[in-house]
Amino acid sequence: MKLEAYIDGGSRGNPGESGLGVYMPGFVRIAEFLGTQTNNYAEYSALICAARCAVFSRCEELVVYADSELVVKQILGEYQVRNDIIRHLYESAQRWIALIPRFEIHHVRREKNKEADKLANLAMDKHRNSVQWE
Repeated sequence: MKLEAYIDGGSRGNPGESGLGVYMPGFVRIAEFLGTQTNNYAEYSALICAARCAVFSRCEELVVYADSELVVKQILGEYQVRNDIIRHLYESAQRWIALIPRFEIHHVRREKNKEADKLANLAMDKHRNSVQWE
């Protein structure tokens, strides 16, 4: 099975109330409230959520689209990870990614990531989690 994932994380304040959104077209929509966190924490949490979902679904190929240039470039090895908290999330993401036979990650503009953004905002607005299988 091949899945695409549009991911986004957000924080109202930095740190502040935060949430993540994962949209896998034709598969699942996930909105998760993260409490008080930074924007980068939320972005990485969205990536980990998508990777976990792919692993548990026995996905053979995952293509991720994210509007966080920092996350994309760190995962691709183009940027260093300097923050200790983010390093922990980066390492967790790499462990999950390693369990997926084929993985790609691409940077997209915000306009191409509207569904994931809506889900992250829903989590922040409602202060709760939501999973909707498609």
